[in-house]
Amino acid sequence: MSATRKAAPSRSVAVIGGGWAGCAAAVALADAGHAVTLYEAARTLGGRARAVDAHGRRLDNGQHIMLGAYDRTLGLLRRVGIKPREALLRLPLQMRYPPGRGLMDFVAPPLPAPLHMLAALLRARGLTGADKMALARFSTSARWMGWQLHNDCSVAELLERFDQTPNLIRQMWRPLCLAALNTAPEHASSQVFLAVLRDSLGAKRAASDMLLPRLLLDGLFPDAARRHIENGGGRVLTAARVDALARDDDGRWRVTTSGGCVKFDGVVLATAPWQAAGFVRALPGLDALASQLDAFDYEPISTVYLQYDPALRLPLPFCALLDEPERGHWGQFVFDRGQLDAGQNGLLAVVISGASGAAELERGQLAAQVAAQLADAFGLPALAAPAWHQVITEKRATFSCRPALARPGNDTGIKGLALAGDYTACDYPATLESAVRSGLAAAAALDGIAA
Repeated sequence: MSATRKAAPSRSVAVIGGGWAGCAAAVALADAGHAVTLYEAARTLGGRARAVDAHGRRLDNGQHIMLGAYDRTLGLLRRVGIKPREALLRLPLQMRYPPGRGLMDFVAPPLPAPLHMLAALLRARGLTGADKMALARFSTSARWMGWQLHNDCSVAELLERFDQTPNLIRQMWRPLCLAALNTAPEHASSQVFLAVLRDSLGAKRAASDMLLPRLLLDGLFPDAARRHIENGGGRVLTAARVDALARDDDGRWRVTTSGGCVKFDGVVLATAPWQAAGFVRALPGLDALASQLDAFDYEPISTVYLQYDPALRLPLPFCALLDEPERGHWGQFVFDRGQLDAGQNGLLAVVISGASGAAELERGQLAAQVAAQLADAFGLPALAAPAWHQVITEKRATFSCRPALARPGNDTGIKGLALAGDYTACDYPATLESAVRSGLAAAAALDGIAA
């Protein structure tokens, strides 16, 4: 919110849920001069983008990549005192596999758009002439269509429609779809995928840059948000589970926890869809919304941490990997955490999106298979024997991003109650940016703040 914007009359607002959407809503409401109380059932803020304790240290529960186009997230970081230039490693748009294996090496040079994409395509290695022609044809057609479809379909169908080569699908489109939508191309929404491509392949160079957090996720935003809210007179209550939500005849809202009942003028419900459904179902007139929230399916993400000698350093901060589950090769991307944070030297994080098959394995077995995959991919046998491992699986990491999926808006239709979460109506999939946008929009729905 601009410092010169006239604030709405002060109201008391409860934000239920301390993930990135809830924190974004609470920051916006506090900046508008409202009395904010943020409730979080866990002991820490961050939701599904937080740090956890393991092996005597802090680890993120998952690895995230942001884009330079994530203007709402970057603006919010600045608002709470985080400097993106220091907190994020900025890299040009790229899809790079371990060198020396004859696989794809695609990286955009520092040229103005669209020359950066043309140069990247011409210089790309590991792609045949037919692959490059297919990629150029797809990008040109998508731009001509305005990155929009009249009727949504699966990503697999879209790629077939535009005659994408098997090699390009294997090395680029499939891993991009899994990373962005956490849904396999056979089931993923083309319209949402095109929105992601619009802000990467089709964006200005700076907007298409990839941003990797140097800080742990709680330090990147939730901790700073807490300080910002409390400095503005608000309250942040962790380990504070909300048991019930009700609306009185006077239009005020009762929020009940184990500590008692508190009344508020408005509520932002920023929990996961299945939790929000429980609150909504208890309110009159919201049966349809409850059913919509119940209808979501979910996809898991597994992150496999492998600790090696601190002197270990991969050729790049992150690399794509060929996932071949039939060979026990589950990893899709590997991140060298030491190149992001010197305090994590020798720590590799391997991400498995759409991880239903991997999540069925015993954790030690999965870690061993991923370590063997790294040893094979980089030609370094020592990678098969890490000093320790940690597998973190979020079983309901994101909603399953299916074609024509109906996502609810922020406005519930009941005065004083708004929804926030990466699952609400947005052209993005479940990302940090969609969570932040939703939180700001929920705050706007309550008091007219411009999201």
